[in-house]
Amino acid sequence: MTTETQKYETVLIEYPTDHVARVVLNRPKQRNAQNTQLLYELNLAFNDIAKDDNIKVVILAGMGDHFSAGHDLHQPPNAENMSVFEPIGTWCGFGCAGAESRMGIEKEIYLGVSERLRNFAKPTIAEVQGWCIAGGLMLIWPCDIIIASEDAKFMDNTVNMGLAGAEFFNHPWELGVRKAKELLFTSDFWDAKEAHRLGMVNHVVTREELTEFTLNLAKRIARQPLLALRCTKEAVNNAQDAAGRSTVMSSQFAMHQLGHAHNQQEYGILIDPNSDAAKMSKAAMYKK
Repeated sequence: MTTETQKYETVLIEYPTDHVARVVLNRPKQRNAQNTQLLYELNLAFNDIAKDDNIKVVILAGMGDHFSAGHDLHQPPNAENMSVFEPIGTWCGFGCAGAESRMGIEKEIYLGVSERLRNFAKPTIAEVQGWCIAGGLMLIWPCDIIIASEDAKFMDNTVNMGLAGAEFFNHPWELGVRKAKELLFTSDFWDAKEAHRLGMVNHVVTREELTEFTLNLAKRIARQPLLALRCTKEAVNNAQDAAGRSTVMSSQFAMHQLGHAHNQQEYGILIDPNSDAAKMSKAAMYKK
């Protein structure tokens, strides 16, 4: 296995076998919480892999005990720390006044990164262990296949924060309408067995088997012609979009921004200060 580290600080790119790349979130001390640097470097890593015609399949994994604890509320994105990266989209407006800046920032690095991963023109497999919370879901749900270890736990606690679900709102397609409502309304964890029962996860394996099982699946997929893989992925994604996914994603993102604007006006911070996340993360650090 070869590993590429020189270009990135918060992600690793590994090449465990022919035609397969493995991108690893590399902030284990922060439970792979996503700051601005990690999300931009993740996007750059996928850009590099897109240009490598030898790679047919990409595995997305997380270093350490947990895949990702979500967005890093201790290092919130702002115009200053985004200015060092080339923008992904064209909305921008990161330094504008009021809600405009927040909408531009989240459209860029949250919704924008997730949509780019979802439409990445090669098969992707998420390899998930431990916690996968809110923003973590926004990295695994864009993947084509999800493999989870038995100890994996999933949660979207954004309703508890006073928001209408995470920015990448794929919940009804991943969980079904009624289960999506229950899990959003309660902000409860659900385990790997339940995620598999709901169809969100393809396979559940032991923690010890997780990396090997995922790699073996990637090898099987990598035997297929790349063009056929690309076209098949796009065809399935198009079917989901034709059923209204992109319209729902856009309208929910606006409601998510309304929640931020309300909390900012009501409490002076972007999430409800009475939420569990705010109490744990000292939400004063998340002021705009």
